[in-house]
Amino acid sequence: MYTQFVDAPDGNPAPDIASAEQVRFDDKIDRGITIEANDWMPDAYRKTLLRQISQHAHSEIVGMLPEGNWISRAPSLERKLILMAKVQDEAGHGLYLYSAAETLGTSRDEMVDALLSGRAKYSSIFNYPTLTWADVGTIGWLVDGAAIINQIPLTRCSYGPYARAMVRVCKEESFHQRQGFEIVSTLAKGTPEQRALAQDALDRWWWPSVMMFGPPDSQSQHNETSMRWKIKLFSNDELRQKFVDQTVPQADAIGLTIPDPELRFDEATGHYAFGTPNWDEFFEVVRGNGPCNRDRMRARRAAHDEGAWVREAAAAHARKRAARAAAAAEDAA
Repeated sequence: MYTQFVDAPDGNPAPDIASAEQVRFDDKIDRGITIEANDWMPDAYRKTLLRQISQHAHSEIVGMLPEGNWISRAPSLERKLILMAKVQDEAGHGLYLYSAAETLGTSRDEMVDALLSGRAKYSSIFNYPTLTWADVGTIGWLVDGAAIINQIPLTRCSYGPYARAMVRVCKEESFHQRQGFEIVSTLAKGTPEQRALAQDALDRWWWPSVMMFGPPDSQSQHNETSMRWKIKLFSNDELRQKFVDQTVPQADAIGLTIPDPELRFDEATGHYAFGTPNWDEFFEVVRGNGPCNRDRMRARRAAHDEGAWVREAAAAHARKRAARAAAAAEDAA
């Protein structure tokens, strides 16, 4: 664990030194200088980053489940291969992010244990079922589209390891969004039955996607603090507005209808005005009472248990390599 304060002789933090470190930290944040893992940082900043990055990593890993369920049922070999590549990408994103979080002094095992025990959260969007192939496309279009809007600013966030991890993640998410939109567009141009599948998926995924950015700014516990430290560069509501403004014309272009009777373009603001999401539903899902919360965690725990032998074998191999290297070094000496 990186040291936050310099200890005084009695073991308590030295206020004058801590104050000077805080001033230097604040100056870096104000001037847009990246904070690195070995830099001094306030404990609250570290905890906020760890909460956000680990939750982000958990979301990538749990997010494999809704689409992975369709790999064996994809309508063609080409679709199957593309979907397999996408799910593999999500696994990689989770690993990048766990690595970034580990620089804050918490092990991957601790983070995974927090997820499996229910102490850590992941994105609420992955607690909804994928009922049809159109859902797979809609996840790519809407969910990954929302992720891009949320994550591109993170490439400029104040914490270096997180920002650098997000560069590759965002490039790959861009592919995922285009792939999803292409699936939905193909269905929308297909038979009446295929078009109905596309509209049904949009009807079910629209509001959960709008809520992906978190609660309204007025109800967000972490929004103001994260923005002050430049972990986040835009508020929840600002990001949500960007998503609506970007997605509505896309739906119009393929002839699908956004399921919001209050949706309209406001000439005065240059933005789309839209209805209020069901925040009661959002908080129920966050509390673990969504349609698939229990199924997702059951699947993750089972995968973790069934993969124990792989982790044990990898650890044994690493120990053997280390022993061989130590023996070779001793012989050379």
